Amino acid sequence: MAPKGVAAEAPDARPGKLKVFLGAAPGVGKTYRMLDEGRRRLRRGTDVVVAYAECHGRRHTEEQLAGLEVVPRLHRSYRGTTFTELDLDAVLARRPAVALVDELPHTNVPGGRNAKRWQDIDELLAAGIDVVTTVNVQHLESLNDVVEKITGVPQRETVPDEVVRRADQIELVDMPAEALRRRMAHGNIYRPEKVDAALAHYFRIGNLTALRELALLWVAGRVDEALQRYRSEHGIGTVWETRERVVVALTGGPEGETLIRRAERIAGRSSGGDLLAVHVARSDGLAYASPAALAKQRALVEKLGGSYHSVVGDHVPAALLDFARAENATQLVLGTSRRSWLSRLVAPRGIGEDTVELSGDIDVHMVTHERAGRGRRLAMPGRQLPHSRRVAGPMAGLVLPFLLTTVLTHTRGALNLTSEALLFLVTVVGVACLGGVVSALLASLTASLLLNYYFIPPSGEFTITEPNNALALAVFALVAVTVAALVDRSLRLSRRAASATAEAETLSSMAGTILRGEQGVSVLLERTRETFGMTSAELVPRTDLDSDADEESDGLVKVPAGPDRVLVLRGRRLPASEHRVLTAFAAHLAAALDHARLTEAAAEVEPVKAADRLRTALLAAVSHDLRTPLAGGRAAISSLRSADVNFTPAEREELLATAEDSLIQLNRLVDNLLDMSRLRAGALALNLQPTAFADVLPMALSTLAASPVRIESQGLAEVSDVLADPPLLERVVANLVTNAVRHSDAGQRVLITASSLGRRVELRVVDEGPGLPPEDRERIFVPFQRLGDRDNTSGLGLGLALSRGLAEAMGGTLDPEDTPGGGLTMVLSLPATAAPDAAVEAVGLG
Repeated sequence: MAPKGVAAEAPDARPGKLKVFLGAAPGVGKTYRMLDEGRRRLRRGTDVVVAYAECHGRRHTEEQLAGLEVVPRLHRSYRGTTFTELDLDAVLARRPAVALVDELPHTNVPGGRNAKRWQDIDELLAAGIDVVTTVNVQHLESLNDVVEKITGVPQRETVPDEVVRRADQIELVDMPAEALRRRMAHGNIYRPEKVDAALAHYFRIGNLTALRELALLWVAGRVDEALQRYRSEHGIGTVWETRERVVVALTGGPEGETLIRRAERIAGRSSGGDLLAVHVARSDGLAYASPAALAKQRALVEKLGGSYHSVVGDHVPAALLDFARAENATQLVLGTSRRSWLSRLVAPRGIGEDTVELSGDIDVHMVTHERAGRGRRLAMPGRQLPHSRRVAGPMAGLVLPFLLTTVLTHTRGALNLTSEALLFLVTVVGVACLGGVVSALLASLTASLLLNYYFIPPSGEFTITEPNNALALAVFALVAVTVAALVDRSLRLSRRAASATAEAETLSSMAGTILRGEQGVSVLLERTRETFGMTSAELVPRTDLDSDADEESDGLVKVPAGPDRVLVLRGRRLPASEHRVLTAFAAHLAAALDHARLTEAAAEVEPVKAADRLRTALLAAVSHDLRTPLAGGRAAISSLRSADVNFTPAEREELLATAEDSLIQLNRLVDNLLDMSRLRAGALALNLQPTAFADVLPMALSTLAASPVRIESQGLAEVSDVLADPPLLERVVANLVTNAVRHSDAGQRVLITASSLGRRVELRVVDEGPGLPPEDRERIFVPFQRLGDRDNTSGLGLGLALSRGLAEAMGGTLDPEDTPGGGLTMVLSLPATAAPDAAVEAVGLG
């Protein structure tokens, strides 16, 4: 049904288009941009009206209204107060092409047909009117709780994300945090009396930066949704990866830095991309990795914001892919092989080819580099015998001699017996390299029989007529067996050395973790788990472990870790060669446990040491600071009791005042000492109740001595009561004002103000004194020091330390800040007894 006074819309009318200016915080310029957009469209001849714009008294924003038609607002009364609202019916009756409507999440005053302004905008869109509106990120429903955690300010007015998400255009109005604070300080956002409170609370650098990141990420998500819609509408089925988790495989070779930088560029293409570097320590392909090179590459990875990992695995492609899948990686970066052409000829398939074949849904990048194909070591390919070579070796021992015999029988007469025997010997050596000593013995036996039968006279028989030929055959067999045995021994020694190198690399990685300070048991357990490719790793007491359980059942591995703990890993069975390394890891974990126990013991001793230091400082302070008021009071009373001097009434009054001041000072010092001791002992009794700053301040000021410094207060009666102990709060306020007066010159002002922020109320004591360097701001809360005091002849240096302790005991905080223009501001924050009204809560959030 059409609204009253508005003609029903034609059934075929197109809906209007919605454009939203999204800001990270108040004051970034959303309303200004909205009005500027209206002026731009007006210059193009579009019918534009300002349906509602809230300029908050900002001159530059109000100037943007010039030349734009403004629809008069609707006045509505509620609970005795008149409010102005968007006149929806007037805008619908006016039927402009574009309506500018500020503050999308606004809650309408009761009495209209819609509860929220975004519902009014829905009606305008349904009527075919294009709408340009504004919203801050803190008002999005999905981010409401996140923003409250960041800023401490709950948002009562929110808008469903879907309302903003379905906008035809979303434009981010962005501004750096520092620039926004400058705008605030220059008075371009709020009135001067609200600037200090806003800068100190909602408009902190950290708050603004976090809100800006939320806005950027939310808009980035909407951009991604738009991209997916585009791909769907245009039938694009190929993957366009926009967020990556990239793993780069490192061998310790010179190409490592090239691979790391390439992987970092891949990860950096999208927001939130992660870079992970992994080195596989194994016993065959990468045994000669340089520890120095790996350390350098690790430093580069961490400098680029990535993380470095080391894993153990006999089959490098499987280890790499297992790690990548465990880390939920989308891409894997490898360098092209450094193997020489001869190595490729003997073993065509390398790690890269196997990795690509097994990668599945993980994209594999083979990156070329200047070392590709130049070789990496002077050694035979294949430093261990995988199953395929154990099968291929014996087959080659049988087949290759027959193939050679076939070739030689077709060229009979071209070679003599010596040459033929040498060719068979080369064949045996080749089989030894491929399949080891067993295959070589089989090839030697086969070659001897074939050489005897086909090439040693008489041919076609296994008999030998000449002794020389018999000797030659025996030598041939002996040489073949000897060479095969030597080759096999060389391979076994090479594997053993490579395994030791791999173990050293793994232990070096663990040692590096400890040296960098990552000594937490949880960190070392995670490092152990990923190093050995297990699904879990934990330390359990020996008494909790079933001693009868099979250590290798279901991939369960147990290793002692100290006298009372056992390291338990689950996931796969470990070969004996890896158990040695695991034992060393367990020793590191045992050392980490001992370190944690020692640290805990040291932490228990620290309070005792702190108490000793406090006692020493107390004795040093008491020796002077308590003596001064005692001496003054005693001298005044002794003079009054003296019968040798006749004092005038004025002199007697002065002496009595001196005695009274001395006793007041002494009483204050004793009270401070007692309260500090109660705080230290946790024995301070609190009587928390609703307390008004306006009631506490006069009592606090009455305890202060006369001073030429002016003391003024503002806004104390306008804030909620706080939950506090009235006498203790009075002490805190008195100490803060005393400190401010002590550091102010005659004629300067100490200002005391109060403001509400969310569920807390803050009292600010502002002085115009010399201020305090940032590095000294925590030192002023240390008991028995008087940092920068102009008068070191009075006071124990307990005032601020005691004030912070009392504030924290009442659930509050006490922190120093710079006073704009010079000086120090002490900010006392306490919980409010009731939620502040909307007007007060919105300070800084207009």
